[in-house]
Amino acid sequence: MSDSKKLSKEVLIVEDDKEIRSLLANFLTEKGMAVTEAKDGDEADSFIKSKTFDVILLDMMLPYKTGDELIKILRDNKSREGNAYTPVIVISAKAELETRLDAIKSGADDYITKPFDLNEVYVRIEAVLRRSEGGEYVVGDNEEVLEALGVKYDLSANEVTFEGKLIKLTAKEMKLLLLFMKNPKKTFSKANLYKSVWEDEYIYEDNTINVHMSNLRKKLLDATGKEIIETVWGIGYRLKEE
Repeated sequence: MSDSKKLSKEVLIVEDDKEIRSLLANFLTEKGMAVTEAKDGDEADSFIKSKTFDVILLDMMLPYKTGDELIKILRDNKSREGNAYTPVIVISAKAELETRLDAIKSGADDYITKPFDLNEVYVRIEAVLRRSEGGEYVVGDNEEVLEALGVKYDLSANEVTFEGKLIKLTAKEMKLLLLFMKNPKKTFSKANLYKSVWEDEYIYEDNTINVHMSNLRKKLLDATGKEIIETVWGIGYRLKEE
């Protein structure tokens, strides 16, 4: 995205390293974003509970409250108050696959390792904003609510419910579920899902799809008491038939 088409969004940067925090803040301010800075977990907690952000850049190793704790606070707070979903991009020095997957399981939407490229950060922000704002959730026939096995996906509110109760899902889980509900008879391979949701070619050794699908299926099972998405062994996944 060129400077002539800057993002005008509210971003919270949570980073205890002043140099890194300033680097990100200055760069994103130049890109037209309104930046709020938090130097520790407590300060970030205060901002999260008092203000709505379009995206949060979050270090995981913070004084007072960890990144994991802040993600939980954010998700609980937004769901309770009925506010819009806020995407979280973790920026961390820890590059291990297990650490990245743990962050995703806790509710993060993307993960960038340090040292990072500023332009990559900006592109990642663009991507999570498109997904969270529903820019890729296009349904053709004026359908506003999709339903399967009692689970309802309200496209206008971007909410998933069962018997009137909200099912809290991450942005990736929402997009995965939407694919299944829009294509109830289609069996998706892992490669299909990865290309549709992550917009990239699937790498066989990458466990990302397994983690997200496991989380999504468990949340749906816990909320409904029944299996909503089933495994087609050797092929992939599909929405279970009524």
